[in-house]
Amino acid sequence: MRVGVLTGGGDCPGLNAVIRGIVRKGVQEYGHDFVGFRDGWRGPLEGDSIRLDIPAVRGILPRGGTILGSSRTNPLQQENGIRRIKENLAKLEVEALVTIGGEDTLGVAARLADEYGVPCVGVPKTIDNDLSATDYTFGFDTAVNIATEAIDRLHTTAESHMRVLVVEVMGRHAGWIAVHSGLAGGANVILIPEHRFDVEQVCAWVTSRFKASYAPIVVVAEGAMPKDGNMVLKDESLDSFGHVRLSGVGEWLAKEIEKRTGKEARTTVLGHVQRGGTPSAFDRWLATRFGLHAIDCVHEGDFGKMVALRGTDVVRVPLAEATARLKTVDAKLYQEVGVFFG
Repeated sequence: MRVGVLTGGGDCPGLNAVIRGIVRKGVQEYGHDFVGFRDGWRGPLEGDSIRLDIPAVRGILPRGGTILGSSRTNPLQQENGIRRIKENLAKLEVEALVTIGGEDTLGVAARLADEYGVPCVGVPKTIDNDLSATDYTFGFDTAVNIATEAIDRLHTTAESHMRVLVVEVMGRHAGWIAVHSGLAGGANVILIPEHRFDVEQVCAWVTSRFKASYAPIVVVAEGAMPKDGNMVLKDESLDSFGHVRLSGVGEWLAKEIEKRTGKEARTTVLGHVQRGGTPSAFDRWLATRFGLHAIDCVHEGDFGKMVALRGTDVVRVPLAEATARLKTVDAKLYQEVGVFFG
């Protein structure tokens, strides 16, 4: 069998580990051939591919990013997109497709499998950890570690100058990175998309922290919104899946804190630093296991499924179920970490 592999959406640590797991087991145990499609869905749309074999994946386990490249191309928005994909798969004699991606990439795979009969298997990839069908996605642990280290470092400079430092982390719809890194890093305020924040309350927590002779650290997810306002955006442009470009809430909040409290406030936007570089040990372990189980799924002809982590087991769930809803931070968990605010 010839199997196609693609990585779509934003890059994150662990993508290469998945590719390596798929190819190593697929070649060694099942004798399959592999084709790697370049730049997400653009690859099968345009027939842009490379050969994937064991030498091609040797040494890529600790590498960040993806050797296949990625993009946010949406084939459902392209003229004759589905027909072009099916024609290119047939031309390359690709009999199955492993799609590694998040909500958008897997949403396309689900439609291809359910509505157009394209044999697809999904691997969950989102740094925000917001896919409901799996306990964890690879890349998330690395992002949390990077954000936590940044917060650790910012504590000392905040205390040296007795200023407020606002740290903006990733999290469009879910505040998992903010909650995990904020709690691990000893942040004094954590703001997430699931709960609109009151600027006056944030300022009260900041003032309380200064009274204790400590400089406060505020961690805010990029998708967090004020109680009386809208999402803060860099611009109004949309990607091919209809998403706006986030970032800006940290800078806006720092200005509001400074204006309302009279205390100096600065912003650090971690941005792409969170998803660059070498993956953590956990992400290498999880991504590799996902790859191994994904090729098992292909070999057994169990298409229209996504591999997922449940406890310590890797299981299979329908692609449609995997993308049906987002996994957001539970109110009880957010209440737990709230004891450290202020």
